[in-house]
Amino acid sequence: MFLEMIELSFISSYLPVDQKIIMLSKAITRLDVLKLFLQIAWENKLIPAEKYLELSSKLQEIGRMLGGWKKGLLSKTPAR
Repeated sequence: MFLEMIELSFISSYLPVDQKIIMLSKAITRLDVLKLFLQIAWENKLIPAEKYLELSSKLQEIGRMLGGWKKGLLSKTPAR
């Protein structure tokens, strides 16, 4: 899931703006699923709380970066 999110982000950088927004949306969705899996792993005590907090904060930062990228593109794209 993590590699797929990275792949979608990487591909986005080479696409035209309208396709880039779609691909970034997919990357953000993959990130949300990854965060869900991480939470489930923590709730089932598969990972310690410290590791969960560390990974969770890093995934939140990635989400802010992807969201900011998408928001920037949407502000530059005329409404249809």
